[in-house]
Amino acid sequence: MSMKFTTLLALGTSVLLATSAPAQQGNSAQAKPAAKPAAPAAQTAPATPAKFVPPIRGEAQVSMTKPVTSRAKDELITKFKVKNPSTTGSIAGLKISEFWYDKGGNPVSGDEFRYRKPLMPGEVIDVELRTPVKPTMANSQYKFEQSNGSIKPNVVPKL
Repeated sequence: MSMKFTTLLALGTSVLLATSAPAQQGNSAQAKPAAKPAAPAAQTAPATPAKFVPPIRGEAQVSMTKPVTSRAKDELITKFKVKNPSTTGSIAGLKISEFWYDKGGNPVSGDEFRYRKPLMPGEVIDVELRTPVKPTMANSQYKFEQSNGSIKPNVVPKL
């Protein structure tokens, strides 16, 4: 309530000051002619908006570097890079899941990575997956998904 009153009071004061200044200038004996408004400052071009690239429907391809897994205290950290090699379509809703299995092939643990923006053509992103360490962990597997279909990853030596 007091915030509204303060805002109205400030607004009223600024209107009063704005209307009283021209009245005082008109009453002065030595009224100066109105000065020309200053030339508008050079306008800068607005930042170009992101270009819309339609998403790939069906199976999409991605290139990825070989995953590097390291241990930090009680978790395994897996890092790799992913690139959209397409020149015409983006990948919407990229999701990468890592599953860890024991020696018998039973699931033990895992993590998930989501890229919230569309992966644009030629764009490279860093992926980091963190999984709690379990003593029975033996090997891992990755699953790539997108909003409009599946993804086929290709391992490349360097991006």
